[in-house]
Amino acid sequence: MFNWFNAKTAKDFGLHLAEFFIAEMPTEMAARKDKTLKKRIKVIQKMEAKIKDFRQEHSLNIYKKAQFGNAFKWHLLEQGFDKEVVEEVTSIVMQEIAK
Repeated sequence: MFNWFNAKTAKDFGLHLAEFFIAEMPTEMAARKDKTLKKRIKVIQKMEAKIKDFRQEHSLNIYKKAQFGNAFKWHLLEQGFDKEVVEEVTSIVMQEIAK
């Protein structure tokens, strides 16, 4: 029962995925939306593969998915990413984790 609320692994993965995005797409690159579209697509495809692997190893309930998403989103915002970019990437990531 209490394991249902243990979201540490999901939060850690959210932070790991955010760090991966930061390393691959620094804030100044992410701000230039039209010039970095190909790069952003490649980064998102890599993130989707990481999420797929994570989903195969871990069972996530709604609470854990929410904790994952919050950790991912807020870490990017804290690192100075544009809110619109963060919302867009978080939406893609959350759709992938929900599959």
